Amino acid sequence: MNPYIYLRVLKHVDYSVFCVQDGQKTYFDPQFEVSVPYSSGQQVKRSVLTSVIDSLKILPAPTTFVFEKKKDNSLGEGEVLSLCNPTYPDQLLGGWMYSVKNGDERTRKRRSPLSISAMRPLHPLLAGVRKENITFDRSDMAQRHKVIVRDEKGNELSEEEISHLLAGTDRSLYRKWIPDNKRATGLYVYDIAIDLRTLFCISMNPFEPEVNDEVAAELKAKNWIESENVFGKCLVMPKEERDKIIPALANALLNWRITSNQARTFSLMETLAIAISDNANTLASAIRAKLREAGENPKALPVIDENAGADLFVLPACSAYIVTECDAVDAMQRAEKDLIARMQSFDFEKQI
Repeated sequence: MNPYIYLRVLKHVDYSVFCVQDGQKTYFDPQFEVSVPYSSGQQVKRSVLTSVIDSLKILPAPTTFVFEKKKDNSLGEGEVLSLCNPTYPDQLLGGWMYSVKNGDERTRKRRSPLSISAMRPLHPLLAGVRKENITFDRSDMAQRHKVIVRDEKGNELSEEEISHLLAGTDRSLYRKWIPDNKRATGLYVYDIAIDLRTLFCISMNPFEPEVNDEVAAELKAKNWIESENVFGKCLVMPKEERDKIIPALANALLNWRITSNQARTFSLMETLAIAISDNANTLASAIRAKLREAGENPKALPVIDENAGADLFVLPACSAYIVTECDAVDAMQRAEKDLIARMQSFDFEKQI
């Protein structure tokens, strides 16, 4: 049995922003010479893990933020330390890195069993960025708000000085202009590879430890199973615990939303189509784009291909953008069941 599950999801984004830092993130496509928007794989991963935690109705693992006091009494950035404890599902699925600066403890790291791509355009010509000027405007109730104007030395100006400064201008101090705001729109895909060999297994390799002795003893006390996979000796999460996480993970992989402060201008980001396979190449053919016209005015057409070799699930919303006859109202539910069945059928305890 192939120990990998590959997943491609097609989404529609309607006039939204994936990240507030410097506006919408973009990269330049050299072939079609256009800037296209994207959401980073890290942002997608965070959204997936948040969805898992919400579905399980539990709290995420706590994190310790370390800062260093400098000689000038300022704070410098130090380590960010996690518990490195796989009993927390967000740590089990998200992985960790524990490295203390002074080297008093061994570095512990776990690579996430989820490899997640950026969410990017299905084709550079099928998505784009639009710019607009927006305002933060409170001029309709100016009497309720306060204005502070400082001079070059940081001193506040009096109302008389402000009035003199504004004389002969049409400037409003209750309105902030925010120019050239970017908005993303179009058809987007993201790809995920699930490594079933490590999904619920913690390596006990003494030369590359994922957990310390204390956590290993805790896992054994909680009935984690001593086993072995291609990477060596490992501890496997008990089946009853796996059966709680698997449905939450399947749902999160398909239904996550960017809900953190890294996104604004809400869009449903509705799922249009899902392709699942144990062969990554079939995903690229099942949900793809086709160049229809080249030259000075190239055009691309989105394609859903049922005969590409992947299990394909098409939602009714897809028919608004792609001509298809295979859409179904229960496509999302069937895709979830497919993912759950693939994960549950893997023999985690007896990999070798």
